[in-house]
Amino acid sequence: MEIAKIAKKASLEIADLSTELKNQALLKIAEEIETKKQEIFEANKQDLIEAEKLVEKGELSKSTFNRLKLDENKMRDMVQGIRDIAKLDDPVNKKLLVRELDSDLTLYKVSCPIGVLGIIFEARPDVIAQISSLAIKSANAVILKGGKESINTNKKIMSVINSALEKVNGFPKNVIQQVFTRDDVAEMLKCDKYINLIIPRGGNNLVKYIKENTKIPVLGHADGICHIFADETADLEMAIKIVTDAKTQYPSACNSVETLLIHENFTGKDNLLAALQLSEIQLVADPDSWAHEYGDKILAFKTVKSVDEAIEHINTYGSGHTDSIITKNIKNAEIFMNKVDSAGVYFNASTRFADGFRYGFGAEVGISTNKTHARGPVGLEGLTIYKYKLIGNGNIVKDYVDGTKNFHHNDIV
Repeated sequence: MEIAKIAKKASLEIADLSTELKNQALLKIAEEIETKKQEIFEANKQDLIEAEKLVEKGELSKSTFNRLKLDENKMRDMVQGIRDIAKLDDPVNKKLLVRELDSDLTLYKVSCPIGVLGIIFEARPDVIAQISSLAIKSANAVILKGGKESINTNKKIMSVINSALEKVNGFPKNVIQQVFTRDDVAEMLKCDKYINLIIPRGGNNLVKYIKENTKIPVLGHADGICHIFADETADLEMAIKIVTDAKTQYPSACNSVETLLIHENFTGKDNLLAALQLSEIQLVADPDSWAHEYGDKILAFKTVKSVDEAIEHINTYGSGHTDSIITKNIKNAEIFMNKVDSAGVYFNASTRFADGFRYGFGAEVGISTNKTHARGPVGLEGLTIYKYKLIGNGNIVKDYVDGTKNFHHNDIV
C-alpha cells in the first residue's frame, strides 16, 4: 500500500521536529478550522441529510446519527482541544531514566514517537482534528479512515488541516493522510512493515474484525459497559445527579452508564429510580443481557447485597472501561477502586469524565481497555514509546566479564 510507505517516510521526517514548529502547526490548524467552520458545517449538513434517510430505513442507529452531528459546542471543543494540545509539554525526548552504568558509560531511556498510526473510526468527524493534533504533537504520522456516513465532513476537515499545514514552513508533507474504502482498510491491516499501531474507534464488530485480520498491534476497546454502584450510604441527591448525568448527558457515548447497581439497604432506591424516570430514562430490571451497551436513555438496574457483589458483577459483565461508586464509606470506596478491574474507577463522580479532554490531555485518540502500553483515555503519552541510548567512551563487554572494570549502576534520574 503506497500510502503506508509514504506515511512511514513522513514519520521519520516529523520524528525530530522542534516543539516550536509542532505547536505552530497546531495553532494554524485551530485558526484555519475557526475560519472555515461554516464550510465544515455545510459538509456536515450534507452527511446528516443522507444519514437521516438511513435512520428511517433502519440502516443507521439514532445513537450513531447523534455522534455524526457537528454543532457549535462540538466545534468549540474541537478547536479548544487543539489549542490545549499546543500548550502541553512535548512528550518526545523526555528522559525517563538516566543510569550511570560506569563512570564513563551512561544509559538513557528516552521517549520517542511510535511511528505510523492507523486510525479507523465510525461516525464522529471531530475525531479527525483530535487525532491529527495528537499525532503532530507526539511526532507521529497518521492514516485516518472514517465512516462512510461522515465522508463529506471528513474530507472537508482533512482539507482544512492540510491547507493549514502547507502554510507552516518546514513542516513535512504527508504526515496526516486519509483513506476512504473498506478495501483501503483491508490493505492497511496488511501493512505491518509500515504501520506500527492500529487504533479502532467504533463498535464491537469493527474492533473484532480488525483484531482478527492484522499482525499490527491494536489499541482500543470493543464495548463501553459502564456501571455505577449506589452503596447503602450513598447521598440520594448526589446519586440522582451523578446517574442522570452519566446516562443522559450523552447517551451514545462509550462512557455513558449502562447498568446501575443498588445496595439492598440503600433507603433512597425508590426515590432514585423515580427521579431517573422523570429524566426520561427507561429502566430495565431484568435485561436479556447484563453485558449490553444500549447507547440510549435505557438503563439496566439490579439490587445487590454488598460492595463485593457489586464488584463481582462489574468484573463479570463489564468491559473494563469505567465504573463508579457513590458512597460516604471511604473504606468501601477504596475496596471498590482497588478491586474493580477497569481502566477508570471513580468515587462519587459521573462515568462521563472518562475523556482525554476532561483529563487535561487536550484530546484523545480513544479509550483503551488494554493492559499493555496504554490504558484509559489515550492522549500524548499513550502515543509515545521509548528507546534506550547508551553513551560510552570505547567501552567493551569483555572488560566487565573478566573483572577489569565493574558496573556500579548509579541512577541519576
